[in-house]
Amino acid sequence: MEEERNLKMIKNIKDNYRQVEKFIVEQLYMKNDLHGTTIGTEREDIWEQLFEMVLPKKFVMEHSVFIIDSNGNVSNEVDLAIMDETYTPYIFRYGRLKFIPIEAVAAVVECKSKNVEEEQIKTWQKRIEELRTRGKSIARMANQIVDSTVATQKSTRPIRILCVLGDVKDDIKNLFDFVLIAKKDNENKGKRSRIEVIFNASMDLYEWYKELNFYDVGYDREGKKDINQKTDEDKLGKISLKDYEVLDENEENVSLLTFNFQLNQLLMLINNPILFPHRAYVKMFKGEEQEIE
Repeated sequence: MEEERNLKMIKNIKDNYRQVEKFIVEQLYMKNDLHGTTIGTEREDIWEQLFEMVLPKKFVMEHSVFIIDSNGNVSNEVDLAIMDETYTPYIFRYGRLKFIPIEAVAAVVECKSKNVEEEQIKTWQKRIEELRTRGKSIARMANQIVDSTVATQKSTRPIRILCVLGDVKDDIKNLFDFVLIAKKDNENKGKRSRIEVIFNASMDLYEWYKELNFYDVGYDREGKKDINQKTDEDKLGKISLKDYEVLDENEENVSLLTFNFQLNQLLMLINNPILFPHRAYVKMFKGEEQEIE
């Protein structure tokens, strides 16, 4: 009896995720039908509901921001930035104008309607890719004062997410870690309103760990003391994001629930924002040359 009750509860949770998917898709298409093209801020608000549903409270979401690094690189406008404000200041925030340091940003979200301009999105992605975090941070840790990044996180980059109405070209999909496609129901073909989630299935968690914590600096595992200790690759190398897929009783992917576990697993690999390099930004504003790290 207890087992039957638990199974029913689990099924209800899956069904509720399906209902949320349908509700979000219908809102997106209703706005799109009313306006011919969904107004940007309204589209972002609808997608934000999805992220608020799955993100831990430690993360905040900011609309229409610019991301900056201490080398003076600035992104194009980002529709939604998922960031950790724990110990990273805004570079500038006044009203709707916000400049956020790359060290704070865990994920960037670009929200589009049915038309995705390839050159525009490639430029947007390139500007994000050019941003670099920097070490030389000073902070008190539990047992010491540090003046650089910690050994397990030398450099990071945001997880890139595209939210769109309708299919996009493979060249565009490949620029992102996740692509969320809102698909409206098609009664003639028996299709329900749903969110299709496309993710990078080629990388295992070990590769994700290196990408998100040693971005563009190379990976050199430090601090290994016990020769019998399992290496990071042993722990993570056989696990991929595909292992986080949740299927219903018809063996169909419950995509929004799957995305919940996949995104939060990657966020756990970052865990905390990279330590903020205050001096590097001071030098940038003073026009001084940065040290090579």
